[in-house]
Formats: sequence, C-alpha cells, structure tokens
Amino acid sequence: MTIEKIILGIDPGTTVMGFGVIKVVNKKMEFLQLNELLLAKYEDRYTRLRLIFDRTIELIETFHPDEIAIEAPFLGKNPQSMLKLGRAQGVAMAAALSRDIPVTEYEPKKIKMAITGSGNASKEQVAKMLQQLLPGLKELPKNLDSTDGLAAAVCHHFNSGKTVIGKSYSGWDAFIKQNQDRVKK
Repeated sequence: MTIEKIILGIDPGTTVMGFGVIKVVNKKMEFLQLNELLLAKYEDRYTRLRLIFDRTIELIETFHPDEIAIEAPFLGKNPQSMLKLGRAQGVAMAAALSRDIPVTEYEPKKIKMAITGSGNASKEQVAKMLQQLLPGLKELPKNLDSTDGLAAAVCHHFNSGKTVIGKSYSGWDAFIKQNQDRVKK
C-alpha cells in the first residue's frame, strides 16, 4: 500500500515569502518546487498581506498539500519586526485554515536542527544539506528564503508521528479551541 503526502513549507516575511513543496511517498521525500514571493516593491503593508494570502491559496490549489509547515516568527532585537512577521504568518495560516489544511509551526532553531543537526546552522548550511536530502534540488537560489520554506516542509516530514513543540491546527475549530484567550466574545 502506497502512502503519499504533499507538504507545503512556508517561511513568511513581509519583504520575501519563501516556500517549498515536497512529496512524500512511503517515507521517501521528493522535491517538487521552491520559490519566493517578492514583496519589497509594494509599499502598502496591506497589499503585501493580501498577496501572501493570494499566493498561499494559489499554492494550495496547485499542489493540493495535505499539510502545511510554517516557520514561527522569532523574537529579535526589534519587536516591530516580530509583529510584522506574525502578521505575515497569520495571513498564510488563515489561507491554509480556510481550506481546512492542518498547519504546524516550527521554531527556526527546530527547523535548522532537523535539517543539519545544529540549531545554530547558517542559511547556507541548511540549503546545502537540503541538496543532499533532496536529489531533485539541483541548483540553489540566490535568495535563501525559499530554501527556508523548503526546510520547514522537510522538518515537518522528519517530525511526522512525533510530538511537536509548537502548535498544530486542523481547522478553525481547533484553532479557536486551543486559543480561547484570543477569542473575543
């Protein structure tokens, strides 16, 4: 019996959204696509959010993923940056949840650890390791946001069947149930 699953990985951002798609057949990964959505040319932040939503829907309609893995925003030196990343992530999550596709968040260090064995690996190290793991990935892009999205998908595959630190939602009902404190009544 063949078990197939398609995983879409997303690295959300307000200037670049990276994404990658893998197909898993009987636990063996196949590279399908990686790319990025360039948003820096759009000054209006709401236009950027709409484009993230639209592109995520387009990817869902093209690849029909069974699951979506998304990189969680991390707290850096600038809280405003985290807020912007959180909005981008939320829009991508909303697109997935609007199509009832389960979403799982992964911390950046968890993704790096899953791919390279080190939570402190560089983007270049993650990209090179992805080439080793996915023979179909011949050339690396100049901008590595797309490989970060692909790394989220591979991390999700490696964590399938394991307890994941992070949150996973199978739809709006699950999101609301797990986030009662965020729901206005």
